[in-house]
Amino acid sequence: MAKNKTLVSVKVIKGDINRALKKYKRRVSDSGHLLELRERKTYTKPKTIRRKEKQNAIREQQKETILGKIADGDNTLRFYTKKKKTKPNKPKNTQKDLSAKELLKWKT
Repeated sequence: MAKNKTLVSVKVIKGDINRALKKYKRRVSDSGHLLELRERKTYTKPKTIRRKEKQNAIREQQKETILGKIADGDNTLRFYTKKKKTKPNKPKNTQKDLSAKELLKWKT
């Protein structure tokens, strides 16, 4: 843990453990102890960290660009565009479509 982080403690007032637990959870999340613990659990390469930071910066810039265009009145833009689903091509029928006359020839 970092040197500047202090231990979190909460006093139980009038035996109200639920309120004390709520305060404790809030203080722990605000202090960042759990976040740092999760980060230290696994090792991430410096290159991976840089790549994620770069990806986040690109996303933020794209988000700002899109928001700016929407503010200018362009309503055709979307944040997360999914690929449009295309109808699958029907497989070509390998057998010929036979006309009524040809069917009669085959039956006899």
